[in-house]
Amino acid sequence: MITNTELEYKGNLYPNHIVEYIRDKDKFYFTTDNGVILEITVIQDRTIRFRYATEHTFQPDFSYAIDPDARRGYNRLDIVETKTEYIIETAKVQVLVDKKTLRTQISDLEGNIINEDELGFHWEENYEYGGNTVKMGKITQNSESYYGMGDKATHSNLKGKRVSNWVTDQYAYGKDQDPLYKAIPFYIGLHGGQAYGIFFDNSFKTHFDFAHERRNTTSYWADGGDMDYYFFYGPEMYKVVRAYTNLTGAPELPPLWALGYHQSKWSYFPESQVKELAQTFRDEKIPCDAIYLDIDYMDGFRCFTWDKTKFPDPKRMIAELEEDGFKTVIMIDPGIKIDKEYSVYQEALKNDYFCKRADGPNMKGKVWPGECNFPDFTNPEVREWWANLYKEFMVEMGVHAVWNDMNEPAVMEVPTKTAPLDTRHNYDGHPCSHRKAHNVYGMQMVRATYEGVKKYVYPKRPMVITRAAYAGTQRFSSTWTGDNVATWEHLWIANVQMQRMCMSGYSFVGSDIGGFAEQPNGELFARWIQIGIFHPFCRVHSSGDHGDQEPWSFGTEITDIVRKFIELRYQLLPYLYTMFWRYTREGRPMLQPIVCFDQKDTQTHFRTDEFIFGEQILVCPVQEPNAQGRRMYIPKGNWYNYWNDEMIGGGKEKWVVAGIDKIPMFIKAGAMIPKYPVQQYVGEKVIKELVLDVYYTKGAENSMVYEDANDGYAYENGKYSLRNFKLLGKEKELIIQQFKDGSFITTYETFKIQLHGLPFKIKSVEVDNEKVDLEAIKLNGDNSIEVFKDFTQLHITGE
Repeated sequence: MITNTELEYKGNLYPNHIVEYIRDKDKFYFTTDNGVILEITVIQDRTIRFRYATEHTFQPDFSYAIDPDARRGYNRLDIVETKTEYIIETAKVQVLVDKKTLRTQISDLEGNIINEDELGFHWEENYEYGGNTVKMGKITQNSESYYGMGDKATHSNLKGKRVSNWVTDQYAYGKDQDPLYKAIPFYIGLHGGQAYGIFFDNSFKTHFDFAHERRNTTSYWADGGDMDYYFFYGPEMYKVVRAYTNLTGAPELPPLWALGYHQSKWSYFPESQVKELAQTFRDEKIPCDAIYLDIDYMDGFRCFTWDKTKFPDPKRMIAELEEDGFKTVIMIDPGIKIDKEYSVYQEALKNDYFCKRADGPNMKGKVWPGECNFPDFTNPEVREWWANLYKEFMVEMGVHAVWNDMNEPAVMEVPTKTAPLDTRHNYDGHPCSHRKAHNVYGMQMVRATYEGVKKYVYPKRPMVITRAAYAGTQRFSSTWTGDNVATWEHLWIANVQMQRMCMSGYSFVGSDIGGFAEQPNGELFARWIQIGIFHPFCRVHSSGDHGDQEPWSFGTEITDIVRKFIELRYQLLPYLYTMFWRYTREGRPMLQPIVCFDQKDTQTHFRTDEFIFGEQILVCPVQEPNAQGRRMYIPKGNWYNYWNDEMIGGGKEKWVVAGIDKIPMFIKAGAMIPKYPVQQYVGEKVIKELVLDVYYTKGAENSMVYEDANDGYAYENGKYSLRNFKLLGKEKELIIQQFKDGSFITTYETFKIQLHGLPFKIKSVEVDNEKVDLEAIKLNGDNSIEVFKDFTQLHITGE
């Protein structure tokens, strides 16, 4: 039973007793005597929305975060009224609403409490700006842990931390510095082996206290707007992430080249330097798919222009780079230079597309071009105009992808680093100040960019990158973690940020490999590359003012190591592409901290370093200099050391040898890992054979390979190849079954199956119940065999 409390506490106001209850299909309204309305909406059996109004009045129900295509529907929905409470029940959870206090309690169907109000909803009038500061207090359960919240540069478990969400250009940020470039007000709670999630959908500045001020209380609040949050029930962590991703959306499948290795610097110019860079990649035989042009390609930093001195014929250059297998990615910032001779500025000024200050003048701020005005991307008319500006770049010049930077928006030479709070925004027909629009400004910019790029690269797929983001931005864009530093501490930060972003529904993410600010030495660069190839977005980027940061910049030994790992990235592309396909279809995080892999093992709850790449590869970076190995935690199950095939059991710590040329990397027993041959760029080679690295286990394990044309939209009409494999291992027997779907015909006809850890010598092989001559399947001394790709069952028996 939830007990009552004082109506006022430290100046805050609280709901009192319920005087009215109304049901409208999947919505339940509870109104209190002092004018608070709680609207509970059942989105799905495990997804419940809680929205509060004061003075009997809800604000307009509008959100940029929610995917309009989010799946809805539930299996069961009932409500029971007792003397003291209302109880709403779905097929997964119960929601109790207390009649005296409006406080809520959520439990599973066995009565185990998952999440419950402590102080519950409360508010305080904001006398300076109007409206309310809205607050929510929750009870911290015994041994509860907290994860998520986007790009926070702190320990993966947020227990005892306090963080804020205010999108900020935070150059050379440090560990525990907050806030940063993203505002993703979503966290996962874990206690008693059960996980749940909370998404506080409020674009004002928000704050979260995870048992920091009071060890038994977790609270979150916003400087304005509604108390509007969604609850997601697992009980598995990945199901929480999946439910949140269903609500806020997943990206479409990117072109395969977007998952290759990318090279960037501030800045590569003139054209001769870009061409030399491209040639060196090919001469050194280091795979690379994309070269980035930072702001110096522009004429005086004016967006949508070219400096014809540095780049006299960009169309020709881009075409020549493409012939050598390189895609060209260009940067576009939001600040539009105030220049009456500049056509983009003239058009925006004429159509009144710029953000305004409270008293009428256009909002003005200094960025790279000098004084700039800023388009109001929360205006749908402005977004359409902005999207159309990409036509010349994408259609006529042949640019392949666009990178939006400085879109917090970043403003120089002002203490706040951003637009004044009185700046006005359209907010899709819900006019507001920058207090409300700030956190979504970059999101709406990259949304407009995505829509333009998608329109003009069609029938190919778009690739867009953003620095600033709010929850749901993953629908439009990949991202990176901003201006980091070339230090070992930042290598640790990058590892934690990647896991945290993936657990926050945003998997297409990477860091500036090697560090943006300052200069890495060869060892740090090599160690960063080793982890960077396991990040969904894989790009080296640096500030360029401290020396070179290309793969060959640190001597022959480091170059060879870097090449080896970039080649491994390209070998693993079918595995990575399959991971991405599952992310788009199922909302599965592409990287998982090991707590997500085994949440019942309390040893995993505070681990930061180890992560699961996809579902079957365990990685643990070396994060200190002069190390020849490290201690790491091996989670449940059996795992093969990738480098020597040694198998070890999980549930314990282990010292793993890893000199400068290796990273601790393990493959789950029973996994079938698909590999392509090394290519210098995606599409360089016609794939003649798919390698399947098969790791023996006693018992069963499932694997899959998704493939399509690597670009375009034919896959949406069934032109894909999905191969599901089931492996069953016995003492002297190995059975592999294949189930196929889709009409795409791969270029290869055979699998090369490489068997690892086989505990017996092969005596016979049957393919689809027919015994075959061992010579016919090219059985080699290294336990590899070649079979036709469309087999249904492969049966191997041993002596």
